Amino acid sequence: MTHPITPPPDLVEQWEGETAHTTKDEMWHVAVQAARWGANQELEACCEWLQHDYPNIGANALRTARRPKPPSLKDQALTALHAVATGANDICEQYQDLHTIRQALEALPND
Repeated sequence: MTHPITPPPDLVEQWEGETAHTTKDEMWHVAVQAARWGANQELEACCEWLQHDYPNIGANALRTARRPKPPSLKDQALTALHAVATGANDICEQYQDLHTIRQALEALPND
């Protein structure tokens, strides 16, 4: 049996409240939120199935593999520093790399 992935009306209203739907960027925000919600619903359905039919495999392992934690700001800055040092990126990407490095430095405590 298939289940349509349709967000509940209150969630759609929440997303609508986050934007005025006047620009392409705002519509993009709603679309991204909907896609993420649908993907998370599918992942949770798969985890439930695993727990029920294959309890030894472990739904947490699937959840961790499919939704890994994003890299820390430190890791992002180290990656950016490597890209800048090796000249791996174009000017636009270098600007973003430098911004990431600056954010990491600003997050450090003042000694």
